[in-house]
Amino acid sequence: MSSSPPPTARFDHEKLDVYQLELAFVAWVTPILSGLKNSAPGFHREVCNQLDRASLSALLNTDEGNGKRPGKQRARFFDDARGSAVECAACLDGLVAKQLVIQAEATEGKVMLVRIVGMLCKLVDRFDQSTDRLREDEFASSPADCRPSSLCSVEPHIDEQHIGGQPFEDEGRERGRSR
Repeated sequence: MSSSPPPTARFDHEKLDVYQLELAFVAWVTPILSGLKNSAPGFHREVCNQLDRASLSALLNTDEGNGKRPGKQRARFFDDARGSAVECAACLDGLVAKQLVIQAEATEGKVMLVRIVGMLCKLVDRFDQSTDRLREDEFASSPADCRPSSLCSVEPHIDEQHIGGQPFEDEGRERGRSR
């Protein structure tokens, strides 16, 4: 009697690279959130809850968007997922600002988030009928090919020489804030 492996059930959304990367982000951020919950009670609650919700929202909107028929509604779910991923990046910045997480740790998560946002922007562009639709052969075939589109810029250009028409002097202040 031969022993065959049990059949595997896999949904279509589980085949998406962006979904797998979002799962990896959730797995990466969960121990950080648990550690903060135990180490700084109360002080972190809002930003940690928001980060937890936003990370799950990105994952769930990607799943739901992939289950819709191609078109504007599908693009809307992918765009919502993109917004949640960007929100996760802002939450990581908030944790750094509150000195609850070091910059290097936040950067590790933001590297994943930049890739997620880039992939989701490509999906939005592909399914949003109000923009120039991509042909099948133009759609990135691997995660490394996904870059944020001009509609979904995640790294805006900042002229470090001049901000607001004035030379920028970095004395520990945030970029773009006046004295």
